[in-house]
Amino acid sequence: MSTITATADARPALTANAPRVTWLRVLHSEWIKLSALRSTRITLLVSFALMAGIGAAASAITAANWSHVPPAQRDPVTTVLSGYQFAQLAVGVLGVLVISNEYSSGVIRATLTAVPRRLPVLWAKSALFAAMTLVTMTAASLTAFWAGAGILSARHLNLSLANPVMLRAVVGAGLYLAVVGLLGVALGALLRSTAGAIASLVGLIMLLPILSSLLGSWFTANIAPYLPTNAGGALLASHHAADTLQPWTGFTVMCAWAVAALVLAAYGLVRRDA
Repeated sequence: MSTITATADARPALTANAPRVTWLRVLHSEWIKLSALRSTRITLLVSFALMAGIGAAASAITAANWSHVPPAQRDPVTTVLSGYQFAQLAVGVLGVLVISNEYSSGVIRATLTAVPRRLPVLWAKSALFAAMTLVTMTAASLTAFWAGAGILSARHLNLSLANPVMLRAVVGAGLYLAVVGLLGVALGALLRSTAGAIASLVGLIMLLPILSSLLGSWFTANIAPYLPTNAGGALLASHHAADTLQPWTGFTVMCAWAVAALVLAAYGLVRRDA
């Protein structure tokens, strides 16, 4: 009788001494998990190399073949930032793995047991990954710009961040890739399958824009500009082309896609079992 009473009396003390789940604690926990993964560091490094390396290589090829490059294709902004199209795949796949790996390994059950409200886990993962991607890929974009500007200066092209179009495109590359990463996180949380989420991501950011160009002029003019990568890509363009959105309008549309995907992922996280 006394043993039972003692045990019952001990439970409130243990509960009282247990750390309370707060947003900062969840954020710190997710930071430890994210930064400890070797795949995070390697993939971000690969993304940086793709963004900076391909931009520098494209600038060198353009400069070497300047007389053979059609005037319409002599766009220094597009040249120095051309690596973003390759980096987006690495960033998006890493975004998927940030959460889908926890489902495949079963770690997500322990995570959601520690954070019963669940949604703070998704918000923390999303915020941390977006911040990491934004910092890394903005640095990569600046590196690509400085390397490309130095190479193209041989052709008397004086690129400068004092040019508002150039500044918007360079900073916009980091913003664009951060949103691609968020789409990856959202798809990973929504589908809970690494293979399925990666396939969906590739279809959304790479195949759908290509397919849209084959569906006729009406689709190209009225639907294609609102696809996520077409809309977000306007932020990196040096000139406003026909059938495209204005730069910041396009980026807002791309963010809306990411928000919608995160809302669906949040609904599934709350309503479905881990």
